[in-house]
Amino acid sequence: MGTLDIDFVRAQFPAFSEPSLQGQAFFENAGGSYTCKPVLDRLTRYYTQRKVQPYGPYDASRLAGEEMDEARARMAAILGVNTDELSFGPSTTQNTYVLAQAFRQWMQPGDAVVVTNQDHEANSGPWRRLAEDGVEIREWQIDPETGSLNPQDLENLLDEKVRLVCFPHCSNVIGEINPVTEITAIAHAAGAFVCVDGVSYAPHGFPNVGNLGSDIYLFSAYKTYGPHQGCMVIRRTLGELLPNQAHYFNGDSLYKRFTPAGPDHAQIAASAGMADYVDLLCDHHNGPQGDTTERGSFVHDLMREQEVALLQPVLDAVKDRNAVRLIGTSDATRRAPTVALALKRNAEAVAADLVEHGIMAGGGDFYAVRPLQAMGVDLEQGVLRVSFTHYTSQQEIDQLLGALDAVL
Repeated sequence: MGTLDIDFVRAQFPAFSEPSLQGQAFFENAGGSYTCKPVLDRLTRYYTQRKVQPYGPYDASRLAGEEMDEARARMAAILGVNTDELSFGPSTTQNTYVLAQAFRQWMQPGDAVVVTNQDHEANSGPWRRLAEDGVEIREWQIDPETGSLNPQDLENLLDEKVRLVCFPHCSNVIGEINPVTEITAIAHAAGAFVCVDGVSYAPHGFPNVGNLGSDIYLFSAYKTYGPHQGCMVIRRTLGELLPNQAHYFNGDSLYKRFTPAGPDHAQIAASAGMADYVDLLCDHHNGPQGDTTERGSFVHDLMREQEVALLQPVLDAVKDRNAVRLIGTSDATRRAPTVALALKRNAEAVAADLVEHGIMAGGGDFYAVRPLQAMGVDLEQGVLRVSFTHYTSQQEIDQLLGALDAVL
């Protein structure tokens, strides 16, 4: 595999040529990425040429529906799943809430759900509320020093009562990449379904969900260079088992069963731009031809290789610094480039200081209250989070390291 052409990559993102953003390095990508040009082009075209009710007989309507179908088909292929196993909803938080209501109807008092204290609250809170209906909630706890989840600890929580295991592909503050395939196999062996929150992982390369084996996989398109939509894979076996949450006459359509809100036509259509972007990167870097899933995997690996190379110097620069606690592993190969630092100063104030050095970052708890509490972080101080993706340049990394030296 060749090296990522960073100049080509950045040329696909209008933000990098936007005058108002010049001189500022964006390190809050975990909160939402820049949007690529193919998505913006599709969104503009839809709003100017297709802003009608889709799936009608006239051209504007027919093309509107075809673009929505294209987005679902192409993104599902990249993810390695069937087209109707991918749904779009208003957000990942909303999608998870709807799924929890389906499980609420399906499960019986005394059944159990396993959640972690490593998750963003969106993949924890809705499941924990099932306790109101007599569902037992079992918490798979992280190591308070490292933030890691030990699969052996999960095995000790499983028995015939467990119906669902929920965990993140990686945490939005700890960053360590969990072994999804291994964990899924453990849960399946105990007869449980698996829900994986991929929001903090997918920006670093779309995963092959088919190979991972999870029954549910969720991520947010606005963090994967796309529009503000939640993307939700539900494999057919589980999707057809759970009660329909949409209009009764949509119950026979797998991709409609768990999206009770009316679809955002334009944003769904624009999501095909994420597939366009994958194709652009694949072809520019002489990737494989033909199989869409294989092309997606090639781009995934290209992104990860770039990120690991840029991340390790950042981790090395902060891991042994006085008055700074790096949350999670210092091995770049084992984590996403989402770096949370516990400081002796208020993290939001430090983020404000970084602005003077052209660094856009954030401070706070990032809705990851449970893992930060478990690791003994003072929530009033919060953590400073610097996060990036494959489109970040070496120059921006150098700018970040200089800024951290100045403010820490």
